[in-house]
Amino acid sequence: MRRSAIPTAGTAATVPGWVVAVAVAGATFVAVPVLVLGGRADWAGLPTLVTTPEALDALGLSLWTAVASTLACVVLGVPLALVLARTWFPGHAVLRAVVLLPLVLPPVVSGLALLATLGRRGPVGAVLEDLGVGVAFTTTAVVVAHTYVSLPFLVLSVEGALRVAGTRGELAAATLGASPSRTFWIVTLPAIGPAVAGGALLAFARSLGEFGATLTFAGSLQGITRTLPIEIYLLRETDPDAAVALSMLLVVAALVVVAVVHSAGGTRGLRAALGRQHA
Repeated sequence: MRRSAIPTAGTAATVPGWVVAVAVAGATFVAVPVLVLGGRADWAGLPTLVTTPEALDALGLSLWTAVASTLACVVLGVPLALVLARTWFPGHAVLRAVVLLPLVLPPVVSGLALLATLGRRGPVGAVLEDLGVGVAFTTTAVVVAHTYVSLPFLVLSVEGALRVAGTRGELAAATLGASPSRTFWIVTLPAIGPAVAGGALLAFARSLGEFGATLTFAGSLQGITRTLPIEIYLLRETDPDAAVALSMLLVVAALVVVAVVHSAGGTRGLRAALGRQHA
């Protein structure tokens, strides 16, 4: 397995000047809107703006559903990534494309697809309704929507880590008589632990910021389905200062998640799945 070199001042000298200039322009393009948003925030009044009953309800719901959807992503995503990385069968490429589809689908389309499936008139939703279980426009719908759009982030991260790790340890364990399940728990899972943690953090961040699929599938009921992004959307016209204050909460949360994932090497599997090899 090849180790990628750590960039140094010497390697930086090989980067053309115009590439650096364009890179600076790209970084500026991303950073300036966030800085301007931060400049408009009423930092002195921030504690008051983010502790209204509506804001606290939305924040609590967002955190709870983000945690629940992240756990669902881990439970569903790790086995799915293992199948994609360690097996091949007719339709393998189709399955992978379907799993990653939420990455490129507009969130509102994802929400409509979930509503068509799990709504009262949907093929699955109608059966659940007959059993007395309603999903659409409930807190459960928020978790389902978040899981749907966040799952590909964890699958990509773990699948990439599995491909980089290779199968040598698993084959050795099998040679020594370990069953596939035992091999998974004592060899595979510890080897991809950082990637699972990194993918889970990425899924959590995506869930925390989810808007379109949630609004379409779950609606906007305070304390039930109105998450923080939806609360910000509703406040942007009636109370811009509160909308900016709550937006800064999400910005800070996103920065913390990205920093933790990057420093821990949690994106290694994600980068590998996109075609780059890292140690």
